[in-house]
Amino acid sequence: MSYQPSTTSLPAPCLVDIGTVINKKDMVRILQHLGRVRYIHNQEGKLLREGEGYVVEVFSDPQQATLVANSSLYLNVTSFDYLEMGQLDDNQPYFDLIQDNRCLRILPLSNPLTEHNSCSINDATLEAMLAEALTARWDACLDDDNNNFAS
Repeated sequence: MSYQPSTTSLPAPCLVDIGTVINKKDMVRILQHLGRVRYIHNQEGKLLREGEGYVVEVFSDPQQATLVANSSLYLNVTSFDYLEMGQLDDNQPYFDLIQDNRCLRILPLSNPLTEHNSCSINDATLEAMLAEALTARWDACLDDDNNNFAS
């Protein structure tokens, strides 16, 4: 009988509503569907800016900045060391993006349970795209039919 070292690793973390997230992919997954938010930017405990906006993009790229401008948030998780998630006294969820002595607190204003439109394409745009695709398909079929009769 020989000894076999264990090849099993520890299970992945499981965080429910509160905890610290250090994995950049997990940070992106948490933030990417927030929608409308309130943000509070603090550095060394001093309030620098606050406002409301919409999370337009969440990404991980060391060559780009996190930008908050014109009520739009472009969040680069590589701008931060970790994400701390929790709940305020009124059960309002928050997401603190922390980097050294800087904190960008994100407070969701939209609720994913009540906003069932998971796609950013509105119905009219989707209908127009479908109509265009069907028309192109129909035209291709007609062209094929015309070529068959011309021979």
